[in-house]
Amino acid sequence: MSTPDPEHGPLVPMLLVLTVVTGVVDAVSYLELGHVFVANMTGNVVFLGFALAGAANLSATASLAALAAFLLGALAGGHLARRLPGHRGHLLTAAVAVQSALVAAATVLAAVAGHVSDPARYGLIGLLGFAMGGQNAVVRALKVPDLTTTVLTMTITALAADRTGPRRLASAVWMFVGALVGALLVLHADVPVALALTLALLLAVAALTHRAAGSAVPAPAWTRPR
Repeated sequence: MSTPDPEHGPLVPMLLVLTVVTGVVDAVSYLELGHVFVANMTGNVVFLGFALAGAANLSATASLAALAAFLLGALAGGHLARRLPGHRGHLLTAAVAVQSALVAAATVLAAVAGHVSDPARYGLIGLLGFAMGGQNAVVRALKVPDLTTTVLTMTITALAADRTGPRRLASAVWMFVGALVGALLVLHADVPVALALTLALLLAVAALTHRAAGSAVPAPAWTRPR
């Protein structure tokens, strides 16, 4: 994965784990929730255009639902970042704790109601889209270079154009790993299993970040805003 560095401490490996989470949840949403993304909004904007043009197997309503949920999540994540501006460890811990609760609700919903009916499908899109919007807003506030956890277009462009950046390469690799594992679980197990893995990863990030941040005074250097 990656090792902590003095400037960002454990944030680099923790954000790479969140990149894996992105791959898993987008595998769930694309493969089982009607060809829609809950983390990568560029895809939804494109899918919305395709759907409105009459392309088969795409839903404008699903794309709009994902976009709306993501925007609301980003709004909430931005609010949280403004409430906890002085300690990056506390911010990430709080954000991932909220995200864990949303994914836990999605896991229970998928296990109890499935994902085929429209109420269940749109409920899952809403919960997961909101969770990923919050993740994006908080990751943006953390300001760790080259680790967005969701968007890879500029990351891959910079990797090729600059020919430098181990974080950029790691980000692409771990997104791929998440998508691969998520797809395998969806295709050969079930949606609740893939979501349970997502929840386990999030809980690990929250616990490890909380432990690393601690209650030491003064706070570790990596927790300070950038």
